[in-house]
Amino acid sequence: MAFFTSSDAYERFMGRFSRPLAAEFAAFAAIGPDAHVLDVGAGTGALTSELARSWRVVAAEPSPPFADALRATNPATEVHVAPAEALPFADGAFDAALAQLVVHFMDDPVAGLREMARVTRSGGVVAACVWDYGGRRAPLSPFWNVLAELDPTAENESHLAGARDGHLVELLRAAGVRDPEQGELTVDVEYSSFEEWWEPYTQGVGPAGAYVARLGDGDRARLRDACRAALPEAPFVVHGTAWAARGTVQP
Repeated sequence: MAFFTSSDAYERFMGRFSRPLAAEFAAFAAIGPDAHVLDVGAGTGALTSELARSWRVVAAEPSPPFADALRATNPATEVHVAPAEALPFADGAFDAALAQLVVHFMDDPVAGLREMARVTRSGGVVAACVWDYGGRRAPLSPFWNVLAELDPTAENESHLAGARDGHLVELLRAAGVRDPEQGELTVDVEYSSFEEWWEPYTQGVGPAGAYVARLGDGDRARLRDACRAALPEAPFVVHGTAWAARGTVQP
């Protein structure tokens, strides 16, 4: 799945969480020294920038606007416009392949992870992470919790691939990745005002933004007021916990 919203809107919506998460995820992946690493579904470059601190990195991103933003912020990085399910690289080209906050948006998660394994050398690392929507511990969970009260028919993100306990491990195993193991990654982000928290939801980013964009003015105002009532007085901290899983490529 490609995002065709602006890269700036995505950064305001999720970038402030994905950047600190990237440091946690890179450490969890336990990549060896001098590695050649692929960032799959690189978005605007949160994980790419973190990986580039220690390793040689190539990025693959299906959304052309995001790929352009990634090239601008990481000019030394080779960037390809490509989905996870059709990576334009040779078998075993990388020592590791990582996907941060991507698996739940892949059209075919098992195929995407299988491609990541294909382009990773024997014994190399394949790793992924997804917010814990199923356990209501994602950064967007306060929004979805309020919406569930106002509109019980609204479909949140808990059903998406990898967004519940153990599912990333199942997907990696189905993709042929050896000995997958699970971990949890948590980040905290402070907001100085309610408006700072609410404004990114009005930019149409992801399922939450798309829902807000479909609302009429009255319903949008009711949702906004309900969110304000549910959140603490500013400044407040929003916690985000992601499921992470890693494994190795079969010989």
